[in-house]
Amino acid sequence: MDELKQTIANNLIELRTQAKLTQLQLAEMLNYSDKAVSKWERGEAIPDLRVLIQLAEIYHITVDDIISPPTPKKSVRPKMNIGKKRLLISLLTTGLVWFIATGIFMIFYFIPTTEKHAYLTFVFAPFAMAIPLIVYSARWGNWITNIVTCSLLIWAAAVIFHVFVIAFTEFYKIYFIYIVAGVFEVLIVLWFTLKHVSKRRK
Repeated sequence: MDELKQTIANNLIELRTQAKLTQLQLAEMLNYSDKAVSKWERGEAIPDLRVLIQLAEIYHITVDDIISPPTPKKSVRPKMNIGKKRLLISLLTTGLVWFIATGIFMIFYFIPTTEKHAYLTFVFAPFAMAIPLIVYSARWGNWITNIVTCSLLIWAAAVIFHVFVIAFTEFYKIYFIYIVAGVFEVLIVLWFTLKHVSKRRK
């Protein structure tokens, strides 16, 4: 078992060095702490199967290449800027949401009965945009992106509630909704910060 740990540790160091990644950069790509990466490379722990598969995908190799004794050197390269690829997907999704919102706005704008409230389409757009971004952040992001995307959802919901109450009722003292949103914001920040701190201590 110790021999396997050392083999994996040596391979991980070699692969990361060839790919010109720091421990922190690799940790962010895996959504782990750099302490975990350091433990793997010192042979104190073995990455679980899910992480091994992720590593193989990043380096364009097989899991067997990571757990087997070194063979004659073969150059590896990380998936081309996986962070940029994920950012592009997020931006495309955001653009698609606003494109659809614009299309719906145009339809409602040219219908006499809905023309007056067609602008509400754009009030909904940030909320709709936040949903896929939360999913992406949960899969690819870190504690900061999780805070940002969840905060976007909370504040977008508050704005929707505020605008709809003003648009369809005569009740204008609706600003308390932002106090409620602020409370949720504090809870979100505390939750993800505590998760991040506990994860780094492992």
